[in-house]
Amino acid sequence: MKEYNILIAGSGGQGVQTIGKLMTEIGMENGFEVSFIPSYGPEMRGGTSNCGVNISEEPIASPLVVTPTDLVALNLPSLDKFESTVVPGGNIIYDSDLISRKPARDDVNYFAIPFTSLAEKLGVRANMLVSGKLLGVTGLCAPEGAESTIRALTVKRPALFEPNMKALRAGYEL
Repeated sequence: MKEYNILIAGSGGQGVQTIGKLMTEIGMENGFEVSFIPSYGPEMRGGTSNCGVNISEEPIASPLVVTPTDLVALNLPSLDKFESTVVPGGNIIYDSDLISRKPARDDVNYFAIPFTSLAEKLGVRANMLVSGKLLGVTGLCAPEGAESTIRALTVKRPALFEPNMKALRAGYEL
């Protein structure tokens, strides 16, 4: 049975909630049961932000993500807070541009990627690169499996479709 318990954490303004919503929509579009729980402080930017996403072939008993199979940490406080919660054998994806320390655990898989600088270099959004990498690490689907979701999310701003797909593909290949 395929089951993903994903925790995405960072600062407000980094696209944490967007990544979570996107993963939820992609899961739904690909026939999975899904749940999404956002959590953020009162600040619009700079405050704490995280979300839990469950994607499963079976009905989801609880929407809470307490022991994630996959953690995305976009800042050091998020890695510090959530690293210990990842299940052994799970995955931690983090932005090595913004997190200077190496993770402490040796029973999980780490993916240290300079998302911020890569996004600048490619002229795309870092959160879409992260989303692509998350698709690749989890094996949820290939970027083509997310195409209809991206198209639906950019229907009011069609000029964003190609840049978002470019970023998703690039992240998937990292």
